Amino acid sequence: QVQLVESGGGLVQAGGSLRLSCAASGRTFSTSAMGWFRQAPGKEREFVGFISGSGGSTVYKGSVKGRFTISRDNTKNTVFLQMNSLKPEDTAVYFCAARTAIWGSTMSHAYDYWGQGTQVTVSS
Repeated sequence: QVQLVESGGGLVQAGGSLRLSCAASGRTFSTSAMGWFRQAPGKEREFVGFISGSGGSTVYKGSVKGRFTISRDNTKNTVFLQMNSLKPEDTAVYFCAARTAIWGSTMSHAYDYWGQGTQVTVSS
């Protein structure tokens, strides 16, 4: 069983930055790909990016590429989402998710465990 707890959300002005953290419990963290998803009001949950279990590879949604960076510290069972140059359209609840596989997926149903989410609001 894996438990995920996100933190770091908040209110920021457009152009600002936030860093989300996701702390994971469980002994399989270092072999689990970690994904970030987001859900805006009235919209479906969408893929933001993932990082492989080793941390050597990342994949991002096109609209966040170059602005968002995912990293992980396997010694602390934590994955991070650094968000720069934030835009109002980035406003959403952000979720981290764990997949019991080395490689991640852009599909939410491929992930086995989810955090409770953290709100990110970007004002214009």
